[in-house]
Amino acid sequence: MPSPSRSSRHPEASDAAGSGAVPRQPKFLTALPVFNEVRHVEEVLDEVLRFTPHVLVVDDGSTDGTSRLLADRLERQGDIRVVRHPQNRGYGAALETAFRETLSGDWDGLVTIDCDGQHQPRLIPAFIDAATIIGAAGHPAAQLPDIVSGSRYLKVFDGDSRPPESRRRINETITAEINARLGLALTDAFCGFKAYTRRALEALHVTEFGYAMPLEVWVQASVAGLRVVELPVPLLYLDLARSFGGALDDAETRLAYYRGVLDRAEAAVAASAHDAVASTHGAG
Repeated sequence: MPSPSRSSRHPEASDAAGSGAVPRQPKFLTALPVFNEVRHVEEVLDEVLRFTPHVLVVDDGSTDGTSRLLADRLERQGDIRVVRHPQNRGYGAALETAFRETLSGDWDGLVTIDCDGQHQPRLIPAFIDAATIIGAAGHPAAQLPDIVSGSRYLKVFDGDSRPPESRRRINETITAEINARLGLALTDAFCGFKAYTRRALEALHVTEFGYAMPLEVWVQASVAGLRVVELPVPLLYLDLARSFGGALDDAETRLAYYRGVLDRAEAAVAASAHDAVASTHGAG
């Protein structure tokens, strides 16, 4: 799919410059998917709101008091937006909701950040800058990226954690396979700290509702010709005993599952392309 030509400036900058007006600042929503985060969510939200006033919480069917806490905050302070899934649907489903909420408004893009304390909200402005200002992420091309993805392996920060060996190994393996399959140059396939432009969100159609959702994103992004850059972020593991759910807690089972997600995502885009060609021929 050919990519449309892109200006090296923010989309509205040229019009504003020509009229002498002050360019409109990019407007990004920041979304946090949460599930049973009653211990962390207030503190994380307070910190996120120091760096952006536009915050959406997608409560993915929490049952531990998180939902009540969010409702109380919304009534008391009104400083966040909340969308609640009646039942737990999965990490990818929460992000798919955030994608739809962003596209339904006048947002220029979306930042996604986890609510478990492993992402640093102070970096939110850097992600937005990297998506909207040429050179902000150190990328050499005179074009803006469509996706800015955090990487915990681009740079060593003071205080970095030592990741669990199985998680590090699986990340390295899947990241290498994604690069080989799709021609990307990622160093961290799974980091949830990202900025997506509106163009990227319009090109992505999430159907993988679990933790493997980022793998589907990479397949679709590659096929759509989206530009991707990575931004270094600290490597923090606060919950070394985190469960991926049932059988996926076994590293080899999880690795096989991730490969299956990649296979399905590639098959889906191939089928979509075939259907598009068939439709064109049928119309002729």
